[in-house]
Amino acid sequence: MALTQIDHVSENEEMAQCIDNCLEAAQACEWCADECAGESEEMTECLRLCRDVADLTTLHARFMVRNSNYSTHLAEVCAGACEECAEECDRHDAEHCQVCADVLRECAETCHEMSSA
Repeated sequence: MALTQIDHVSENEEMAQCIDNCLEAAQACEWCADECAGESEEMTECLRLCRDVADLTTLHARFMVRNSNYSTHLAEVCAGACEECAEECDRHDAEHCQVCADVLRECAETCHEMSSA
């Protein structure tokens, strides 16, 4: 749960949820990328996208916490990356890919909401 002591976060339930979803997505992507690294070459794109999304979602969460003027713009980029990575993860039967895809879809949804806020 996003810190309740941060006024602009505690007063904005959508932002708090988006921060939580971004951090969860980063965790799922790091796990998925690590698992993909030990598998076949067909997992290379999944690994790359997961690493990109992990970096983008943690950056977006940090921007929201600091109330950055760039957060809204980054939200749209983050949502698009989450959607692309979820599509890639859906192509693979591995449990880590399926879990990651589910988490990413939820993150994309809240990032879209933040981009239009």
